[in-house]
Amino acid sequence: MAVLHKIDVAGIRLYTNHGCMNEEAIIGSHYEVNISVWANLNASVQSDDLNDTVDYVALHAIAKEEMALRSKLLEVVCQRILDRIMNEHPLVQKAKVNVAKLNPPINGDVESVALTFTAER
Repeated sequence: MAVLHKIDVAGIRLYTNHGCMNEEAIIGSHYEVNISVWANLNASVQSDDLNDTVDYVALHAIAKEEMALRSKLLEVVCQRILDRIMNEHPLVQKAKVNVAKLNPPINGDVESVALTFTAER
């Protein structure tokens, strides 16, 4: 049985310009990104070395960099973040990315709209 440990980077708050409407490109919106990854971290438990784990600073950087690249659809942004995590962090066996647009410009009182994508090796 493989042992997996979970790392959460929760509540990454960003202001950026995603959306289909021209106004969203100009004005922008608030977003929240949540990332969870599962990996076998037994080596880092023994070594106490950052090189033997999944660096949550690097996960935050991926989210920030990908959120800065404008897309019309959150689906595209969510997939880009997930792809980079899986490509750049070979220890990660499973990853979950949640991207939420806070107070979306829709006709109604809605706190957020969100997408969650998951990948496994």
